[in-house]
Formats: sequence, structure tokens, C-alpha cells
Amino acid sequence: MELADVVNTTLDLDTLLERVAEIIRHVIDYQIFAVLLLNERTQEMRFRFAIGYPREVIDGWRIKLGEGVTGQAALRREAVLLNEVAEAAYYLGGVPGVHSELAVPLIAKNKLIGVIDLEASEPHYFTAVHQSLLTLVASRVAAAIDNARLYARVVRQARSLSLLNVIARELTSILNLDELLKRIGEELKRLTDYQMFSILLLDAKGSKLEHLFSLRYGKEISIKHNVPLGRGLVGYAALHQTPVVVGDVLRDPRYIQLNPETRSELALPLLYKGKTIGVLDIEHTRTAYFDDRQVRTLVTLAAQIAIAIENARLYEAVERHEKQMERELELARELQFLTLPPACPVLRNAELFAHFLPASFIGGDLYDFVPYRHGRLGLAIGDVSGKGAAAALYAALSSGFLRSHAAREPGPAEMLEAINASLNQRPISTLFVAMMYAVWDDPRRQLRIANSGLPRPILCRNGVVQLADASGLPMGLFPEPHYEEIPIQAEPGDLVVFFSDGVIDAADAEDQMFGRARVEEVVRTNYTRSAEEVVEAIFAAVATHVGDNDPFDDQTVVALKVKDRQESGS
Repeated sequence: MELADVVNTTLDLDTLLERVAEIIRHVIDYQIFAVLLLNERTQEMRFRFAIGYPREVIDGWRIKLGEGVTGQAALRREAVLLNEVAEAAYYLGGVPGVHSELAVPLIAKNKLIGVIDLEASEPHYFTAVHQSLLTLVASRVAAAIDNARLYARVVRQARSLSLLNVIARELTSILNLDELLKRIGEELKRLTDYQMFSILLLDAKGSKLEHLFSLRYGKEISIKHNVPLGRGLVGYAALHQTPVVVGDVLRDPRYIQLNPETRSELALPLLYKGKTIGVLDIEHTRTAYFDDRQVRTLVTLAAQIAIAIENARLYEAVERHEKQMERELELARELQFLTLPPACPVLRNAELFAHFLPASFIGGDLYDFVPYRHGRLGLAIGDVSGKGAAAALYAALSSGFLRSHAAREPGPAEMLEAINASLNQRPISTLFVAMMYAVWDDPRRQLRIANSGLPRPILCRNGVVQLADASGLPMGLFPEPHYEEIPIQAEPGDLVVFFSDGVIDAADAEDQMFGRARVEEVVRTNYTRSAEEVVEAIFAAVATHVGDNDPFDDQTVVALKVKDRQESGS
């Protein structure tokens, strides 16, 4: 009844064996007691609980089936009673002075799980009654031990899965490869002990494994030795995409010796999307160290490690690419601003000011001033479809065509037609440019305007806003569009403002656009001020309207302010 109580209420193996030892002593007054459990993989028995044995025997002995009294009981699967141990050739003397020994196998569900062993210093100490009692006890205890071991495995598995989950989250959050590799070495210690640990990654050609990170007895070391794919334990694991577990490396012909102390080795392939990217290699100085439970746990972890390494490598590649892109964009931005006029031309009868604000690092707007003979000046402002590098390159191309045709000093409409013809000779799908081109005759104070798709310019005269009704199709879309010219005879104090649609399309947090009406209002209220002050007022009003919103499109404004006759001296 006491035994039934222990068996039915105890799942902790240590507590169970201790209580069983106490109960058996009530009916059999032994001097030496032991429970040995069988390792199914190695087919060896180790001491799990013992009383009266030296520590070196408990820690060091591994008893194979058939060895000693306990090995005979396990092999025969029946009790073995020796009245005088010296008479048995197979007897193993673990404790001096022993004469009697009784060993009974522990069998549960027809499976051998171990042996209960009793020893005494007197000959003929154990009787047939003792044998019967111990056999009865063993039949009950075997099932309890099996249940306790199963429970312990379930608990260990739950803990391992929980720990794996924590480790996986930690590892996949690290995007620096060097930091990740060090953390892998630390986290592995939480799952299994090891003396030597390495991570090898497959090179770009896929022909050899390179040591990326290695620890020896807790210290990071550098290993220059590369392993060809298929060679050694790690090469075999990588080539065949299968874990390699070796209990004694000295007996495995595949082993390549790098560490003379190594006896057990576990090589786990690191697989990402079905492809081998490397190997996780763990070594120990003890033979047969890695058991099935450790292998299953570490195989699961290896899958997470492969993902973490690939994420870190991808992140570093993206980071390198981004830094390269930043350098290239910085150069492109510098070159783009070099293509813009360094300053506005100084005129006798008018003043000019221009400002360009790209929506991204580089933009697709442009403006330019082209000197003509006899005091005339060409003014261009353009807006390429799209944004970013492609738009900036197309803007530079358009600006180049503008300069190449300027030598003929064409009129506004003729200039737009010439640029359109050049663009159509080199068509680029989805890209086109809207441009306004004007020619200012400074001595005569005359302005002629042609437009190919930009918002119509604003003319403000004596505080009254008028529209220069110039319009037309964007360039680069159609082979022979027609552009009209609008002549304006300027008067002193007149203000003409050209702008790209990024100004009127600028939106606030509620997606309300700045709109043309606000541009006209800013121009009307500031028309008496200088060209520079008018442009600055427009950009300030747009910035106030937009607030913290990022610019949606490039913004460019060019203002021409006609001087009074006293200012110009004429």
C-alpha cells in the first residue's frame, strides 16, 4: 500500500527513487542499493540512484547488457541472485567486501528500462522470499519510473520550446551580423553545454564553407581553415542537408581534426528556403555527449539561426546599397544644382529671382536663363513627370536640348517645338516635360510667352491679377504639337510670376491643396515688393499651408519684376 501510494502520487523521479529505497529497506535490510537505468541509444546502464557506492563508480561506470550481475539481469530480463559473488565470473566489484547480490530487471510495457540492485557483505544474505518481494516491487516501480521519465521529458520539452521561442525572438531581432553570431554562442549555452562552437557559411560560389565565427572554451578565436563542400563532418552535413551526430569522432573517417580534445561532434546544416547557407558545428570533449533530445532541440534552433543570419546579411546588404545610393544621390543633387544658373542675370529694366525646392533628394523641375543678343533674355521653367533620379535625368536632358537650340535664338514657340522634336527622337516611355519658355526684350520691355503644360503665368499690374493665357501640350508625347505665343508689353511695376504645379498642388494634413487662388493672393498682396521678396513670400505661404506634411512634388518659382523708369535710369 505504501508503494502504491508513492507510485500513484509521485512524478518526480528523484523523489520516487528515494521513497522506493526507503520502502524496500522496510522489508529487506540491505547495505548497498542502486537503481540503474538503460540508455536506449547506447544500450548502456548508468547509476540513477545509489546508496553505499563510491562516487567514482556512480559517475564513471557504464554497464553494458550482460556485464556484471545487473547486466546479466538486464540481458536475461529475470532476477539474478548470487549467494557468493566471487563464484560468478561476470561479477563486477564496485564495492569492496560484498558477498551477496540480488538484481531484478525493471520492465514496463514489455520494455526494459533498468535494474534494481541490492548488495550485502554476508554470504547467502538474500533469500528466495527477498527475490519474490523485490520482483513484485520492481514490477510496480518500473511503470512509475517510466511515467516519471515521460513526465520529465514532457517538462523538458515544454521548457525547451519556451526557451527556443524566447531565443528565436531575440536572434531574429538582431540585424548586425557580428553581434548576432556572438549572441548565438551565448544562447546555445542555455540549451546545451559545449567546449567548441563554430558557424561556417557557404561561400558565394557554393564550393566551400568558411569559418565565420568560432568559440573555444568561451573565447572567440579566428580560424582560417576552409572546408570544401562534402568534406569532413560539416561538409557532409552541408552537402546532404542532414544533421550529423558523432559519438566518437576518432572512429569516424569523415572527421577532420582541428581540436585534439574533441570527442563528440554535432554538425547541423543551416537551411534557408531549402538551400544550405552554412553549418552550425558544436563539439564536446566527452564521447556520446549529444543525445536525441539535444539534437531535436538544436535542429529546431538551427532553422531559426539560418533565418536570423540571412536577415542580418540581407539587412547589411541593403544598408551598404543605401549608403552607396546616398553617395550617388548626393553627387546627383550636387550635379543637378550645378546645372541650374548660379545666379539670376542682372537686367537694366527688370529684376529676376528664382527658387527651386525638390520634393525628394533630387527633383524633376528645372529653370534656366539663356542670353540673346540685343539685350534679350530667354527664360525657361520646366517640370518633368514623376520624381526622383529618372525625372532629374530627363530634366537634365531637356535642359541640354534647350541650351543646344539657344544658339539660334528662337522665339518661345519655336524653342518648344525644337525641344519637343529632340525629345521625340529619343522617346522614353512614361516621361514627358511641361515647360514655359519666354523671351524678355529688356530695352523694349516686351515679353513673349509660350507654354507646354505648366500652370499659366500670373501678371500683376497695379495690384490687379491677370492671366497670361498661354497653354499647350507637354513635350515628348506628340510629334508635332503647335504652340502659341502670347505677347505682353510690360509697364513699370508689372510683376510676372512663373511656377510649376508643385506649388499649387502642395497639400496640408487634410489633403487640401494650396491652389492657384492662394498663389494669386500672395502675388497681389506683395506685388510692390522685389522679385526676391515675392518668391520668398510664395514659398513661405506654401510652407505654412503644408505644415509638417512632406512635399508631394517639386516646387519652382521664377519672378520677373519690371523696374520703374527712375530705377532703370531710362
